[in-house]
Amino acid sequence: MDQFIVKPLFGDGPVQWYTPTNVTLWMGIAILCIFGLFVLATRHRGIIPTRLQSVAEVFYGFIHNMVEEVAGHEGVKYFPHVMTLFLFILLSNLLGLLPMSFTTTSHIAVTAVLAVLVFLGVTLIGIARKGLGFFAMFWVSSAPLALRPVLAVIEVISYMMRPVSHSIRLAGNLMAGHAVLKVFAGFASMAVVAPVAIGAATAIYALELLVAVVQAYVFTILTCVYLKDAVGDAHH
Repeated sequence: MDQFIVKPLFGDGPVQWYTPTNVTLWMGIAILCIFGLFVLATRHRGIIPTRLQSVAEVFYGFIHNMVEEVAGHEGVKYFPHVMTLFLFILLSNLLGLLPMSFTTTSHIAVTAVLAVLVFLGVTLIGIARKGLGFFAMFWVSSAPLALRPVLAVIEVISYMMRPVSHSIRLAGNLMAGHAVLKVFAGFASMAVVAPVAIGAATAIYALELLVAVVQAYVFTILTCVYLKDAVGDAHH
């Protein structure tokens, strides 16, 4: 599990909140990649797009359609935040598959911050737009009256657990995949099982590429679902 250890970039001292670490380095690289793709590569936009411009337009259209279809027309105004989340998570996941790199999204400390920001943002947007009516989503009016208080408690607990499941799902999947990949890579040094280990590691690496994309998609679409609660009508 040493691949998940947070280390300072300079020296061997303790890691403080202000210490530049391998986590901050690879988060910075992910941000630079986003800047390069969406700012530098699209500066000279043309009717006939370049390859990078085509990639940027595909991402833009894909996430925009997702936000509009899931969160509705009112959710589109929050598209930039959702788009930024998706790109940051996707590129962090993919960069973590490079040799000698660090997977920032395998740490709960990173994914929890993203999930809490989504949770607080959705809650504040919902209260700002609907006032106390936002809390009507916890009152299931279609249920029998005697069950409504019990269901309301369950709904509140479920709502409060959103950032927990939102963050653990992403970090847990990436950590597990990288740990398994490291195990098979270790077996590759043994001549007897090297061919099998290398084949298994290759297959797992391909699977991890898929997981990197799928987990970014899942985090993003759940964000859109939560956003719908804030900008849409409360369920009944």
